[in-house]
Amino acid sequence: MSSTATPAGPDTCVVVPTIREHECVRDYVANAREYGHDDRLFFVLVTEDFCDADAMREMLDDLDVPGAVFDESDRHDWYAEHGVSDYGHVVPAASHAQTSFGLLYMWAHDFEYGFFIDDDTLPHETDFFGGHYDNLSYEGSITEVRSADDDQRWVNVLYQNFDEHGLYPRGYPYAAMGGGHETEEVELARGDVVASQGLWTNVPDLDAVRILMDGDLQGQAQTLTSREDFGEDFVCAPGHYTTVCSMNLAFRREVIPAFYQLPMDDNEWDVGRFDDIWSGVFLKRAADILGKRVLTGTPLCEHNKAPRSTFDDLNNEVPALELNEHVWRVVDDAGTDANTFRGAFAAMADALAEGEFEEWNNGDFLVFVGEHMQDWLDCLDSLDAGQPVPAGPGRTVAETGGEADD
Repeated sequence: MSSTATPAGPDTCVVVPTIREHECVRDYVANAREYGHDDRLFFVLVTEDFCDADAMREMLDDLDVPGAVFDESDRHDWYAEHGVSDYGHVVPAASHAQTSFGLLYMWAHDFEYGFFIDDDTLPHETDFFGGHYDNLSYEGSITEVRSADDDQRWVNVLYQNFDEHGLYPRGYPYAAMGGGHETEEVELARGDVVASQGLWTNVPDLDAVRILMDGDLQGQAQTLTSREDFGEDFVCAPGHYTTVCSMNLAFRREVIPAFYQLPMDDNEWDVGRFDDIWSGVFLKRAADILGKRVLTGTPLCEHNKAPRSTFDDLNNEVPALELNEHVWRVVDDAGTDANTFRGAFAAMADALAEGEFEEWNNGDFLVFVGEHMQDWLDCLDSLDAGQPVPAGPGRTVAETGGEADD
């Protein structure tokens, strides 16, 4: 049981992007009920018009948990109902980055915490939600990790058993490989941690190049991870960066302005697969400016990635591989004087939108990203976040009408 007090009614929005295995929600609900967190959770399933949204609604009904299901048509209806149709483009079509819709939903309602859970994951037989809640209220001593390379300031989230598996996660810059790590113990005060990144057993989160190097053509990996590959939880040192994967992630409401999942797939450059990676870079930069922390480690999830062509993933990643080596440096000195997550993100958005990146392949994509970041902040402003509406008293929210079912 989490040490965090349980409030009356849902205070947590659980966002599940799904086009395949929505039944994973049953396992997460069972875990939440076992440890006494189910009355805190409101589930938002983000899906597509070609998926069986009615089956997802029936599942939530059957589980007797509050929630809502939004396919593409429902999302556009929601934008219209909330007066933000002009910003519908900030959430890309047919992309994992549609998790941003979950952030908009959370911002428009009275939720204090958010969770991102991918539909190809399952919780271990531990207190999944309680583990994240405890991380978000962590205080005390913890390991801080920094890169031993003063120029390439990146921390590998898989550093703890690296000598055995040799893995670098998706999005880790190639120039930062082999730098080594240094650790020390630091003290955190309650409220310092604004995001909790849980890692993954079974299929590691790798990019296509590394999957190919591992000898796998089905988008997975031959080298798998187990509980033994992970030690104590840790934080990444200020001024250093790390990959953030959204498949198992919890966060506080306050970070939403700086946690936009970037516009992938639905763009003229055909860039994909960097939505959570770059959003993690920007979140880490904002957290550093404000003296906040992103905690990484447990609770673990089991990642059961479905087979797919590694070359398809490679085609999505290649257009931005060069940009990924540099984007963190573009924002590394932005927003120094900011005192809010919004202010920090606005400075990073301006640095990208007003930058000149012709020297890099598809450099104009960074300008596109910066402009969408600016629109993201305008969209949040338009939602009148100062007066969020209740999270929804009914068991299942009707997506088209916005009213709770009887």
